[in-house]
Amino acid sequence: MKVVDRFASSLKEFRAFALRANAFDLAIGVALGAAFTAVIQAIVAGLFTPLIGAIFGKQDFSKLYFTLHGSRFVYGLVVNTLVTLFIVAIVLFFVVVKPLNALRRRLGLDSNASLPKAPCPACRTEIDLQARRCPACTEVLDENWSAV
Repeated sequence: MKVVDRFASSLKEFRAFALRANAFDLAIGVALGAAFTAVIQAIVAGLFTPLIGAIFGKQDFSKLYFTLHGSRFVYGLVVNTLVTLFIVAIVLFFVVVKPLNALRRRLGLDSNASLPKAPCPACRTEIDLQARRCPACTEVLDENWSAV
């Protein structure tokens, strides 16, 4: 019976995990990311690959390869993948990250805002004034440690 009870408990725990809102948000984000990547791959294959191929004199750049001791190395495919990664990163940065950071700053939710810091009395590492223990040397700090 203990095995059945443990399994039932684990099943309940898994159900609670799977039905959390952040698990659904993650699933939606992964699905949208895959769709977005497919669009970018199509743009790279349809626009950038022919452009790069025209520059280097090859019509289908993605199929460029060389052989070495009978092994085939398809470097054109690697270049296509790197171009895709670069474009995805640029688009995500300018379309998602920059606007969200601007919105967070406008709403006063900027997590990158610099908190007031002071040197730890024991090791002189700059730490947050609200700290009660130094993260560098683990010195326990009293209430007014920064006034010392």
